[in-house]
Amino acid sequence: MGKLIPQTLLSDIPDLYATEGETNPLCYVKLFTPDSNWNWYIIEFSKADRSTCYGYVQGLDSELGYFTLEELESVHGPLGLAIERDLSFTPTPLVTIKKSENVSITS
Repeated sequence: MGKLIPQTLLSDIPDLYATEGETNPLCYVKLFTPDSNWNWYIIEFSKADRSTCYGYVQGLDSELGYFTLEELESVHGPLGLAIERDLSFTPTPLVTIKKSENVSITS
């Protein structure tokens, strides 16, 4: 757990099911693979097992779901790079993150 997210940051994330029923919860942490297009946005974190997270995952598809920090710490991208935390990410409403997916970049 300590590899991806410092304890001080984890204590600010709501416990599992704390935001249940909210239509636009905050995403507190962004994790990503630097060598692919996968992102994990953490909305809730289990204070009991200190690993299970609920959040928004962008990968092959985009969906809300559960994942563990232990699992993410063992994952590596296609070039062998480990998952990292986006140090510049600030808590952002889920709807804002979903909208940014639909923005196309033109050159």
